[in-house]
This record gives sequence, structure tokens and C-alpha cells, in this order.
Amino acid sequence: MMSWWQKNNLRLVQNNLRETDANLDVDRLITDLQALSTNVLMMNGGGIVAFYPTKLEYQYRAEGQTKDLLKEAVEKSHTAGMKFIARFDFSKAHETIFAQKPEWFYRTREGKEVNYHGIVHTCINGYYQREYSLQMIDEVISNYDVDGIFFNMFGYQTRDYSGTNYGICFCDSCKTKFREFSGLDLPLTESLEDPVYRQYKLFQDATTKEMLDRIYELVKSKNKDIAISTYNEHKVDIVRKESNTDNKRPLPVWLYSASENVASLEDSWDDKLVSNCCINAIDLVHRFTGVSSHEVNIRLKAGLASGSGLDFCIIGVFEDYPDRENLPTVASVFEYHKNNEDYYGNFLSMSDVALIKPGKPVQKNMKEYFGIYKMLKEAHIVFDVLDQNVLARKLSSLNSYKAVIIPDISEFSEEELQALESISLQGVSLISTGGSFTAGAANQSFLKRNFDAVLAQEHVHNQEAAYLLTDDKQIFNSFPERDWIFLTGSFYKMEFGASTQKLLPYVIPSTFGPPERASGHKISEQLWGAATNKKGQQTNIYIPWPAGELYYKHGYADHKHVVLNLLQQAIKQPLVLTTNAPSSVEVFFHKLADGSYLLHLLNLSGFNGLTYTQPLPIFDLKITLNGLGECNEAIYLVDQSQAIYANSEQQITIEVPELTDFAAIVIRK
Repeated sequence: MMSWWQKNNLRLVQNNLRETDANLDVDRLITDLQALSTNVLMMNGGGIVAFYPTKLEYQYRAEGQTKDLLKEAVEKSHTAGMKFIARFDFSKAHETIFAQKPEWFYRTREGKEVNYHGIVHTCINGYYQREYSLQMIDEVISNYDVDGIFFNMFGYQTRDYSGTNYGICFCDSCKTKFREFSGLDLPLTESLEDPVYRQYKLFQDATTKEMLDRIYELVKSKNKDIAISTYNEHKVDIVRKESNTDNKRPLPVWLYSASENVASLEDSWDDKLVSNCCINAIDLVHRFTGVSSHEVNIRLKAGLASGSGLDFCIIGVFEDYPDRENLPTVASVFEYHKNNEDYYGNFLSMSDVALIKPGKPVQKNMKEYFGIYKMLKEAHIVFDVLDQNVLARKLSSLNSYKAVIIPDISEFSEEELQALESISLQGVSLISTGGSFTAGAANQSFLKRNFDAVLAQEHVHNQEAAYLLTDDKQIFNSFPERDWIFLTGSFYKMEFGASTQKLLPYVIPSTFGPPERASGHKISEQLWGAATNKKGQQTNIYIPWPAGELYYKHGYADHKHVVLNLLQQAIKQPLVLTTNAPSSVEVFFHKLADGSYLLHLLNLSGFNGLTYTQPLPIFDLKITLNGLGECNEAIYLVDQSQAIYANSEQQITIEVPELTDFAAIVIRK
């Protein structure tokens, strides 16, 4: 029998309660939630503050609470037809508990605790989290009919709410467990270049998973239909992610937060679902002012179109929340989903390409991945995101792609390499960027076999005027009048073998100033910016520099066009979807279980790089779907009107005369 969450139709609202909400008006809250078409309420249960009459000695109950808020909220949620998820936070505890059990808590290298306004940081390896947290969970799930439990800030937390970083924990528990794990003392740096710190990252991953194993065993032994949720994929049912902002976060603003959060989970794990929380607040400090309603609109709709339900969060309750501007937008999107939820929650892939998401604890470069994600989105290439950790178990479905892109992932396990080699032998093209497959003998052997490439050395450009020459205009057809593209950052000097076609000759740096001395560049005959290696009908491509990272950081289209031009060389067949839509339209295309298809168009033109505003209408869009046979009906879900379509030679062309904000079109054959 299917568990309640497996329908993947969540319309979840999280009310992050303050201690002052301990006696809140539950009837008023339920009424406000019903106005938003909510079907799941997430609300505080225990941890930092218990919102029920706990009998546990070392759990602090909300001051002045006069009722069992948790009991009332659970019962009234169920009466209203909503599920209830109890929220816990074990990352911190009240200072009165620290006074009694100081050995349970986090310590800086100097042996100091972190006390933030009376709330003290705990440690995942200390008794409080490892043992006592299980007693808190047990008390709640044994006495309250909750449908799920969620853990906030699970794992290793080293920052306070003001953003101060206190470094790794040096409590006695961490010292002992890390020595047992590695035979080493705790690292004194937080650099991935430090081999001890790299061991510590593996230790963090192992101990976090060990704790999740223990939670899973406890909860499922009591009731297998209680959903477990946190920000980790291991032994959870609902993986929580967040689309949020922070005014201290470095630029660029990541437009595809919701899309990427959802796709990277939904495309990789069949036994889990993702709930991507749209955080209303602009940051942790300013919790009572929301982001733009246009940003909320994009987050929610992009999440839906990528394959998830809906999730929205505010601090406190609605009756005294000072920013109500975004609530009509939330209500509108939630109502749309309520009216059309039969179409959502079970999308099937129609993707030509898979992009691997780096998934190891010691991964260095996520910017390369984000940049290539952005390239593919802007080019309207339908693609899946596969977490590196699932490659081996997804082997049977990997050969459905035309190409798999590896974005600067230096190291894969033996099983992961075998999976990639298997699909390569079956004709799937591998496209690699940066320094992929350069760490360790097994990876370098894979690099030689599949790309006919050997790493000579890595060179990091620093104040150099290096370029790549786009001399082959037949391949690099995006550069009819531009011969050089700039190169900075890492460049992996590769010795490409005789079986390769060497492309993008390296333009050796020369002087760039003063102007009178800006000359003397030479074209290298040994160093190359790309090489193709044909194996039968399949072409593998290696790009030994971080094109994605450069595009993510700087936004110059040259770096995007190089990757897309090379991708065209790897994929000779027509793509499943082509369109005249500008890059400011995000396109989603999936198959449904009944054999029909669902096409989404999301207008992102209101985003200017920093600010989200009303999108501009976009006219005369055409979307061509290849190889699907003939269409018999196309319906807009928003208003149930007929869409314009035409059939020709295994192609379906959908015409959208005007896209204002969002379109969802069901295509039936």
C-alpha cells in the first residue's frame, strides 16, 4: 500500500513558531491555511523548544505555555483534511540544559561553547544528539498522531544565526570518534588541500548517515507510515531543500534555484520525493520581510514543472505576520495545483541529455555544474540531473540518453566508472569539462581509454592573456566573426592521442600592456581547448578548462556557445524539443503515466540579474516536438482552453501566441 507522501502532491506550509506562539489560536491558523489550499502543515514539535508538555528532563518547554499545542494542532489539522509534520531542531538546546550537561555540547578549538541569546550549540557526536534526541522523537511519535517528522539544521553546524563561523567542533566526542575513524587528530585547517581535512569531510558524511540510520530504525519500528524528512538523501522519505536568499551571499543570483533543487532529486531517486521550501524571508536576519512576489511565483511554478509539490514557509503565524504581499501569489499557485494535481507527481523523463551533479563530500567545484545547468536551460535542451551517487544503480536507464555531461568531477568510484564505461560502449556520448577523471590511477586510466587523453599538468592562469582559437568554423558555427575567446582560471594541459580530433588551439599568453606592447601571441601546436574522440557512431568530447564556471561567474556567451557547439557534434539526431523561445523562457517537458505529455513554459523575463519584476509578455512562440507521432488534442491547464497545434512528419508543433507568465499544456495523442 502506498504511503501518503508517495503521491507527491504536497501543498505544504511551514509555520516556524516562536516561543511566543506557544498558545496560538489553532482555529485561526487552520482557517488561514485552508485559504491557501494547504494539505500539509509543518509546525514545531520539540528540540530547542518543546511545544507540548514534555516529560523529558532535558528538553526545555515553551515558557508560559498553558495548553498542549502540539496535540491541538495535530487533531485540528486532521479534522481539516491536512497531514501534520512535526518539526525538530537538535542542533541547539537551552542554556539551562548546558548548565547541567556541558559535555553534550559543541566546543570551539579553544574549548568554548557557543551561546547565542541563551541557546547553546550541540554536537551531532555528543550524547544530546546521538541518544537524547531519539528520546524526544520517541516521545512525540508515541503520544501524537503525527504524519511525519522533520529535522532542521541536521548534521554539522558551525555557524550561529549572525553568520559567525566557529570552525569544526573540538568536543571530546568528536576527538574520540575521529581518531577511531581515521587514526588522526582533528584537522587544524578547513582546506580541501589538507588530507586530514579531506578525511574529516568523509567522517562528517559517515557519522551523519550513521545518525540517520538510527533515526530511521526507531521511527519505522514504531510506524512505517511516518515520513522522515531532512536536508539529506540518506534514509529519508522526503528530502527537504530550500530556495532562499541572503544579502551576504556572493553574486551571481541563482535564477534556477527551485528547478535545480527539484530536478537533482526527482531525476535521481525513485524512492524519495523532494519538498523544495520557498522561504518567504529575504534572509535569516530579516525574517519578517519577504522577497518579491515575482520570485515566489517563479520558485513555486518552477518546482511544480520540475516534478515536485509545493512548499512555503514563514516565521510565526499569519495573524501578526507583517508582510502579507506574497500570500495571494502562494494561494493562486496552490489553488492551481489543487485543481490539477492529477497531472503532477509522476513525471517520466523525455530528456536527451543527463548532467551529473557532483555528489562526493570532498567535491571542490559546484560552479562548473551550475554554469552548465544554466547553459542547457537557456538553450532549451531537455535534460535530467543525475546525482553522482546514483550512477551505478541507475545503469539500466542511463543508455536512454544521447549524451552525459561530466562537469569538472575529478574522481569517481570504481562502480561509477564502470557505469559510465558501460553506457559509452552502448553509444552514449560522454562530454567532460575541467579536470574530470584526473584524480587517481583508475580515473586517469578511464580518461585514457575513453577520451584518449593523458594529464600533463594543471596550469592556473594568473594575470595572463590566454585565449582559445575558434578556427574550425564548421564546428564552432556560433563564432563567424570572433576568432579568439578568453581563458582564465584552471587549464588542464592534456596530451591528446592520435585517435582524437584536436580543437580550439591554445593561444599562448603574451604581453597585454601598455598598448604598444600588446602583441606577440603565438598559437600552440601542443595545447588544445577541446578534443573529440570518435568510437564507432559515438563521440566523446573533453574540454580541459572550466567553461561552466566561467559562464556562471562572468556570463560571457562565448563559453556557453563553445559547449553547445561541441554538444551538437555529439548529438547528431534531432533533439526531442526545439523552440524559438528566447533564453528568458524556461521550458519543461515530461511524459505522463497515461501516455500523454505535459509541456510547461515559465516566463523569466522579469529577472534582470538582481531584481525580480513583472515579466514582459513574449509573443509568437513555437515549440516543436520530434518523434512523438501525431497529436490529437492540446489543452491549457490554467483555463482549459484549446492550444494551437499542427502535425507533420512525426513532429508536433505547438504555437503559443502570447506567454504572459506561465503555461502548462497537456498534449494527448
